[in-house]
Amino acid sequence: MAIIPQIKLFEWTEIQTLGDLKRLQLVLEAMPDEELMRTLEQQRGKGRDDYPVRAMWNSVLAGIVFQHDNVEKLRRELARNGQLRELCGLDNQVPPPWVYTRFLKNLMAYETLIDGMFETLVEQICKVLPDCVMLAMALGRIKENQAEKMRSLVSSAAS
Repeated sequence: MAIIPQIKLFEWTEIQTLGDLKRLQLVLEAMPDEELMRTLEQQRGKGRDDYPVRAMWNSVLAGIVFQHDNVEKLRRELARNGQLRELCGLDNQVPPPWVYTRFLKNLMAYETLIDGMFETLVEQICKVLPDCVMLAMALGRIKENQAEKMRSLVSSAAS
Protein backbone atom coordinates (compact mmCIF):
# COMPACT_ATOMS: atom_id res chain seq x y z
CA MET A 1 0.00 0.00 0.00
CA ALA A 2 1.33 3.41 -0.95
CA ILE A 3 1.05 6.19 1.59
CA ILE A 4 0.80 9.68 0.15
CA PRO A 5 2.02 12.39 2.49
CA GLN A 6 -0.12 15.51 2.38
CA ILE A 7 0.67 19.04 3.38
CA LYS A 8 -2.00 20.34 5.74
CA LEU A 9 -3.21 23.91 5.71
CA PHE A 10 -4.66 23.40 9.18
CA GLU A 11 -5.66 20.53 11.34
CA TRP A 12 -9.39 19.73 11.27
CA THR A 13 -9.09 18.93 14.93
CA GLU A 14 -8.37 22.62 15.54
CA ILE A 15 -11.76 23.50 14.05
CA GLN A 16 -13.63 20.52 15.50
CA THR A 17 -12.56 21.34 19.04
CA LEU A 18 -13.97 24.83 18.73
CA GLY A 19 -17.55 25.28 19.87
CA ASP A 20 -20.27 25.99 17.34
CA LEU A 21 -20.47 29.63 18.42
CA LYS A 22 -16.74 30.16 17.86
CA ARG A 23 -16.95 28.54 14.43
CA LEU A 24 -19.88 30.81 13.58
CA GLN A 25 -17.91 33.82 14.76
CA LEU A 26 -15.03 32.82 12.44
CA VAL A 27 -17.45 32.56 9.51
CA LEU A 28 -19.08 35.91 10.29
CA GLU A 29 -15.67 37.61 10.51
CA ALA A 30 -14.41 36.07 7.26
CA MET A 31 -17.53 36.53 5.13
CA PRO A 32 -17.11 39.34 2.53
CA ASP A 33 -20.80 40.30 2.75
CA GLU A 34 -20.79 44.07 3.19
CA GLU A 35 -21.99 44.85 -0.35
CA LEU A 36 -24.86 42.37 -0.01
CA MET A 37 -25.83 43.78 3.40
CA ARG A 38 -25.86 47.36 2.15
CA THR A 39 -27.91 46.37 -0.89
CA LEU A 40 -30.49 44.51 1.21
CA GLU A 41 -30.65 47.37 3.72
CA GLN A 42 -31.15 49.87 0.91
CA GLN A 43 -33.91 47.69 -0.54
CA ARG A 44 -35.64 47.61 2.85
CA GLY A 45 -35.42 51.39 3.02
CA LYS A 46 -37.40 52.91 5.87
CA GLY A 47 -39.68 49.91 6.26
CA ARG A 48 -40.15 47.98 9.48
CA ASP A 49 -36.93 46.82 11.05
CA ASP A 50 -38.15 44.34 13.67
CA TYR A 51 -35.60 41.85 12.35
CA PRO A 52 -32.59 43.70 10.89
CA VAL A 53 -31.08 42.46 7.63
CA ARG A 54 -27.69 41.74 9.20
CA ALA A 55 -29.24 39.75 12.04
CA MET A 56 -31.29 37.69 9.58
CA TRP A 57 -28.24 37.05 7.38
CA ASN A 58 -26.16 36.07 10.40
CA SER A 59 -28.85 33.65 11.50
CA VAL A 60 -28.98 32.08 8.02
CA LEU A 61 -25.20 31.59 8.19
CA ALA A 62 -25.68 30.12 11.68
CA GLY A 63 -28.11 27.61 10.22
CA ILE A 64 -25.41 26.50 7.78
CA VAL A 65 -22.64 26.33 10.40
CA PHE A 66 -24.92 24.46 12.83
CA GLN A 67 -25.98 22.17 9.94
CA HIS A 68 -29.71 22.78 10.26
CA ASP A 69 -31.48 21.53 7.17
CA ASN A 70 -34.59 23.67 7.57
CA VAL A 71 -35.75 26.94 9.07
CA GLU A 72 -37.74 25.33 11.88
CA LYS A 73 -34.66 23.57 13.25
CA LEU A 74 -32.77 26.86 13.11
CA ARG A 75 -35.62 28.66 14.88
CA ARG A 76 -35.67 26.03 17.65
CA GLU A 77 -31.92 26.46 18.10
CA LEU A 78 -32.32 30.24 18.26
CA ALA A 79 -35.13 29.91 20.83
CA ARG A 80 -33.00 27.59 22.96
CA ASN A 81 -29.64 29.37 22.65
CA GLY A 82 -29.50 32.95 23.91
CA GLN A 83 -25.79 33.30 23.06
CA LEU A 84 -26.56 32.41 19.44
CA ARG A 85 -29.33 35.02 19.27
CA GLU A 86 -26.92 37.59 20.69
CA LEU A 87 -24.14 36.66 18.26
CA CYS A 88 -26.58 36.94 15.34
CA GLY A 89 -27.88 40.28 16.61
CA LEU A 90 -31.48 39.19 17.20
CA ASP A 91 -32.14 41.08 20.47
CA ASN A 92 -33.71 38.20 22.37
CA GLN A 93 -36.39 37.42 19.77
CA VAL A 94 -36.71 34.62 17.23
CA PRO A 95 -38.03 35.60 13.79
CA PRO A 96 -41.26 33.80 12.79
CA PRO A 97 -41.18 31.44 9.78
CA TRP A 98 -42.70 33.95 7.34
CA VAL A 99 -39.88 36.42 8.08
CA TYR A 100 -37.37 33.80 6.93
CA THR A 101 -39.48 32.99 3.88
CA ARG A 102 -39.55 36.65 2.87
CA PHE A 103 -35.86 37.18 3.66
CA LEU A 104 -34.72 34.14 1.67
CA LYS A 105 -36.92 35.19 -1.27
CA ASN A 106 -35.33 38.66 -1.21
CA LEU A 107 -31.89 37.11 -0.86
CA MET A 108 -32.32 34.99 -4.00
CA ALA A 109 -32.79 38.15 -6.05
CA TYR A 110 -29.12 38.92 -5.34
CA GLU A 111 -27.62 35.64 -6.46
CA THR A 112 -24.89 37.47 -8.39
CA LEU A 113 -23.72 39.22 -5.21
CA ILE A 114 -23.67 35.89 -3.38
CA ASP A 115 -21.68 34.33 -6.24
CA GLY A 116 -19.30 37.29 -5.97
CA MET A 117 -18.81 36.59 -2.26
CA PHE A 118 -17.92 32.99 -3.08
CA GLU A 119 -15.46 34.10 -5.77
CA THR A 120 -13.85 36.52 -3.31
CA LEU A 121 -13.41 33.73 -0.76
CA VAL A 122 -11.90 31.44 -3.42
CA GLU A 123 -9.53 34.23 -4.52
CA GLN A 124 -8.41 34.75 -0.91
CA ILE A 125 -7.72 31.04 -0.52
CA CYS A 126 -5.92 30.87 -3.88
CA LYS A 127 -3.55 33.63 -2.85
CA VAL A 128 -2.41 31.37 -0.03
CA LEU A 129 -2.76 28.04 -1.90
CA PRO A 130 -2.06 28.53 -5.64
CA ASP A 131 -3.07 24.94 -6.49
CA CYS A 132 -6.61 25.61 -5.29
CA VAL A 133 -7.52 27.09 -8.70
CA MET A 134 -7.25 23.66 -10.31
CA LEU A 135 -9.09 22.05 -7.41
CA ALA A 136 -11.93 24.58 -7.65
CA MET A 137 -12.18 23.98 -11.40
CA ALA A 138 -12.21 20.21 -10.86
CA LEU A 139 -15.05 20.57 -8.40
CA GLY A 140 -16.92 22.64 -10.98
CA ARG A 141 -17.13 25.61 -8.65
CA ILE A 142 -15.49 28.09 -11.00
CA LYS A 143 -15.53 28.55 -14.75
CA GLU A 144 -12.49 28.72 -17.00
CA ASN A 145 -12.62 32.54 -17.34
CA GLN A 146 -12.79 32.87 -13.54
CA ALA A 147 -9.86 30.47 -13.24
CA GLU A 148 -7.76 32.61 -15.57
CA LYS A 149 -8.54 35.69 -13.49
CA MET A 150 -7.59 33.84 -10.30
CA ARG A 151 -4.39 32.46 -11.83
CA SER A 152 -3.31 36.00 -12.71
CA LEU A 153 -4.11 37.15 -9.17
CA VAL A 154 -2.09 34.27 -7.73
CA SER A 155 0.88 34.95 -9.99
CA SER A 156 0.81 38.69 -9.23
CA ALA A 157 0.61 37.96 -5.49
CA ALA A 158 3.56 35.57 -5.75
CA SER A 159 5.77 38.17 -7.44
